[in-house]
Amino acid sequence: MAKNKTTETLVDVNEYISNIDNEKKRTDGFALLDLFKSVTGLEPKMWGPTIIGYGKYHYKYESGHEGEAPLAGFAPRKDSLVIYIATEFEDRETLLSNLGKHKSSKSCLYVKRLEDLDLEVLRKIVHNSMTHSC
Repeated sequence: MAKNKTTETLVDVNEYISNIDNEKKRTDGFALLDLFKSVTGLEPKMWGPTIIGYGKYHYKYESGHEGEAPLAGFAPRKDSLVIYIATEFEDRETLLSNLGKHKSSKSCLYVKRLEDLDLEVLRKIVHNSMTHSC
């Protein structure tokens, strides 16, 4: 069975964000770092080369593939900030409709700029996502 690419690493989260070339992505990365830490109460960990995750859970697919993943997290990517959330949680659709300018998939939110979001709604999304996953 193939080794999981997204595993917890020992890379320093602050150093990773400090080395982001784009100043706006770097600033947004530090803002998300603070937001997630205040909501989750957990220390951030690097997962793979680019994901900053909080907490972890074990998963196992019907295929037998299994591993660990962060309960919630984000990645300051070149094109957008990617925010990782649970696929289901309380008030999901209402919160997403009030979040602000974003695109979404099952477990990801794609945001160009943090200032496009209502950060209080994002806090509720992270909280509800973590509560549902725990």
